[in-house]
This record gives sequence, structure tokens and C-alpha cells, in this order.
Amino acid sequence: MKPPAIVLTAPGTNRQNDAAFALEQAGAAPVCVDLLDLPGRRGEIEQAKLIVIAGGFSYGDALGSGRVFALEAERLLGDLLAEKVAQGTPILGVCNGFQMLVRSGLLPGALQHNERGHFECRWVALQPSSQLCVWTKGLDEPVRCPVAHGEGRYMAGNAVLEQLRSEDRVAFRYAADDYPDNPNGSVEAIAGVCDSTGLVLGMMPHPENHVTERQGRGMVTAQKRGHALPLFRNGVLAARAS
Repeated sequence: MKPPAIVLTAPGTNRQNDAAFALEQAGAAPVCVDLLDLPGRRGEIEQAKLIVIAGGFSYGDALGSGRVFALEAERLLGDLLAEKVAQGTPILGVCNGFQMLVRSGLLPGALQHNERGHFECRWVALQPSSQLCVWTKGLDEPVRCPVAHGEGRYMAGNAVLEQLRSEDRVAFRYAADDYPDNPNGSVEAIAGVCDSTGLVLGMMPHPENHVTERQGRGMVTAQKRGHALPLFRNGVLAARAS
């Protein structure tokens, strides 16, 4: 049985089809649900075994990236996402989805404007760094995928950073490789973090855009095609176990 998966979208998101494709390749049965279709489709989210929050520019990034997305999700879903985590449902927020999870309080820290002051669109190398996170558990090789964001600089206070380190909650760091490292100036080169359960992962780079070798052809050398399909397979495995 393929676990039912929801790709949660909002006006302005644009990576939902890529996320759905990645989930299909990993063995899930994804359906895209837009906030505009709620509350009529709330039941599909309640039944989902896996949730991905799509990237893009929700609500034109009005009032700050992901802020309106988070406010509308709270208004329309209430505590449903937190309830899904309590039920053991893996949740992945990518780029704007990461911003939404931070704004909603499901993940700590803040995402600020890139240190260089401009939009970053390039390939990066990511080093998995958490065995607590169900999405990165067992991954030991660098993952290569693109970034595309203007507000992706992860920042947090010393107390939060210490907690993330001590609890094994830094899921990815930008890695120096054949790509520029730390494209946005994130503190400690953090590219993704998870919650205390390990079920909720937020990350700025787009793993959904490198789940097959053809997606990286011409951008990634033949010897270093570390695509992100294992990350999505991990999510599916965790969904089956929930």
C-alpha cells in the first residue's frame, strides 16, 4: 500500500508538482491540497500519512515570507498540523514551506534576508547531520540540489542553537564542495532543522528538484550526482511505520 500523502499549497506556491513527483518516486500516493479548498478538503489532510508543504512565494510573500501562509493555515486548520505530528505523521517544509513552519511555531529560529542582499539561485551541496530526524536518518553522503530564495538565512539565538546541537536537530548544513558553500549566510551553515520528535523537517534547498539523475544532468558531475530521493524514501518509510 502506498501511504497517502498531502502536498499543502497556497496561492503563489510553485513547487507542488515537483514535490508530488518526488513523493511518487519514493512510493507514496500524493495529492495536492490548496488552502483555498479548505475546509472542504480537511478530511484528506486528517487521513494523510505524510505531509509536504510546498515552496514558492505564497501570497506574494506579503508581510514576510511564509507569514500569511502560516496565518491562513492556523485559521483554517487550527492545531491540525501539530495533531498530525502527535500521531506520528512526518512533515517536510521546503523553502517557503520551511518559512511557514517557522512562522507557525512548529520549528525554532527565524529566516532572514540573505546576507548578500539578493536572491540566490544556484546548486548547493548539503551534508546530512542528524540521526534523530526521520528524513535524514541513515544518510551519510552529501545531497546536491538547488536553492532559490531571497529570505533563506537561518538565524537563532545561542540558547536555541545549543539546544539544536545537543538534541541532534540540525538536519542539514551547507557543505563546501564543488559548489559555493553557505549561499545565504546562515548561522553555522545550517540549511535545515527538525523538531524535537524528528518528524518535522524544514529546509531551504529544494530536494524535490533532484530526485532523478536527469534533473541534475548538466549541473552535477557524473561522479557526484548525490540526488535527494533517499530523503523522500525515508519519509515514506516513517509514514508506513506510523
